[in-house]
Amino acid sequence: MTERMSNQPTRWFWILAIAALVWNLLGVMAYVMQVSMTEEALALLPEDQRVLYETVPAWATAAFAIAVFAGALGCIALLLRKSWATPVFVLSLAGVLVQMFHSLFLSDALEVYGASGMVMPILILVIAVWLVGFSRSAAAKGWLT
Repeated sequence: MTERMSNQPTRWFWILAIAALVWNLLGVMAYVMQVSMTEEALALLPEDQRVLYETVPAWATAAFAIAVFAGALGCIALLLRKSWATPVFVLSLAGVLVQMFHSLFLSDALEVYGASGMVMPILILVIAVWLVGFSRSAAAKGWLT
């Protein structure tokens, strides 16, 4: 009975897993908004931002989709206490890395948004790396099966 009790996740596990799911669902929302942006909505953006949206290659958009949908699926796996959360978070992290490579090195995003535009990409990367570590830690504690 003691062993079974020790394999129960802490309250913090649940709080963090739910917060991570909300975070990733916001990412899914951002993705859907980006890919469904109408010509009228694009026309309302400043010229430099409109050009950024219009010139995103399909592979960068696919990486964005992989990042957010795998992240949300990984969080669902955490909440279900499944060990496959970790590889799904690794896939999400790979999507984040590809997407950020495009945004930071192949596009004019830094020029358009300036240094303050680095805050969100860094935060996204940090959280994606943390989710991989968090799921590995939960698995090592026997919380994921």
